[in-house]
Amino acid sequence: MSADQEQQQSIRCLVAKVGLDGHDRGAHVIARAFRDAGFEVIYSGLHNAPDEIVQAAVQEDVNVLGISILSGAHNTLVPKVIDGLKEYDAFEDTLLLVGGVIPDDDKEELKEMGVAEVFGPGTPMEETIEFVRENAPER
Repeated sequence: MSADQEQQQSIRCLVAKVGLDGHDRGAHVIARAFRDAGFEVIYSGLHNAPDEIVQAAVQEDVNVLGISILSGAHNTLVPKVIDGLKEYDAFEDTLLLVGGVIPDDDKEELKEMGVAEVFGPGTPMEETIEFVRENAPER
């Protein structure tokens, strides 16, 4: 196994649905693509509170947390996840990604809060995978 493949193996991702948003097709597509790319993937299932996502991210020792959110509640829910990660001292070494329908103004705000990248509908899967490979913190 090459060093490159070893790095891939160690990328642990939590793909999370937060809040009451019931649409998880996109999250399943991302989770499958991440697995196919060689990442270890944990999927949260639907209807998680921000603190449940934080708990899962900390307990599973993930270095990537991808939040899928289509409900429009990203400005409320994402800051709660960020605060939770900071509380557990896990914010600095967790690559935080948000996927979903996010207005441009909100994208900038989320990035200022510490979201590494926001991926909208139609983002090529390869682009997301590359971003994770290049930016996932070492564990």
